[in-house]
Amino acid sequence: MLALLLPAMLTLQAMAVKEVRVPEQPVVALYGSDVVLNCSFSHAHAFNLSELSVFWQLTDTKRSVHAYWRRRDQLADQAERFANRTALSAAGLGAGDASLLLRRVVVADEGSYTCFVRVRDYGSAALLLQVAAPYSKPAVTLHPESNLRPGDAVALTCASHGGFPEAGVLWRDGGGRNLTENISTSLVANDDGLFSVSSVLTVLLEPNSTFSCGLTHPLLGEEAHVSVTITGQNIAFPPVALWVTVGLALCLLVLLVALAAVCHRKIKESCEEARREAEEAKELEEGESKTAMTLLASEDGENKGAGRREGDESGR
Repeated sequence: MLALLLPAMLTLQAMAVKEVRVPEQPVVALYGSDVVLNCSFSHAHAFNLSELSVFWQLTDTKRSVHAYWRRRDQLADQAERFANRTALSAAGLGAGDASLLLRRVVVADEGSYTCFVRVRDYGSAALLLQVAAPYSKPAVTLHPESNLRPGDAVALTCASHGGFPEAGVLWRDGGGRNLTENISTSLVANDDGLFSVSSVLTVLLEPNSTFSCGLTHPLLGEEAHVSVTITGQNIAFPPVALWVTVGLALCLLVLLVALAAVCHRKIKESCEEARREAEEAKELEEGESKTAMTLLASEDGENKGAGRREGDESGR
């Protein structure tokens, strides 16, 4: 009905004697809150509300958002999703204010709205509504979280939820260097059209490295940052390397014990051999002493025998 009525109104349009004004800049509305779409008009002559017609519709689809004529709201053709969510001020209409109150804004409300006003003559203007929902505080997770070694590739994930529209993501290292070219970012919308953003930065692990993730909201101008520092405590030997280290330590211990045993045996053998040599030398010395004494005794006996013989011969 409204689609047929508006062309008929346009054919009756004469030279405009009024001006319809709407904001030139986009109107930003917070998700879930109420917003007023401002529309004002002026007319060269005084009028009463019975002469006034106001139509709000979606610019692109021409769907009716709210309509008013004959001093009352006309909502038979109103798009279902706007039911019980729109209102005009009767007092404001008489003063040239055709602003529309839109309650409980949702993501689907974003778009261009046209305000049509007719008092004998006809005029219109369009404005842009943008919906903004703040993102949750970003959080950074590390994968893997344990069994890390220097030089390993690790993935840092920065995640935030419940925002609209798409947020800008910026990664930096501890020195402030932009790492955004090394990231992979994805967006997933829920049933309400709100986004969950997940940005993954892949880096080579170094102890005591700091990385920060920043989210910038394009409409609200809000910036949220979170940082994470990978310290030496996060870096440990993996289980395989640990067992290899333990095995090597045990092998080394066994070798040291075996070496000590061999050294002890060698020292003991050397001591016993030295003792035997000393005993043999002592026995040899004693044997040589006995032999020398025997020889001396033998020579002494021979000398005595020779003396007796000489005496006997002298007696004769």
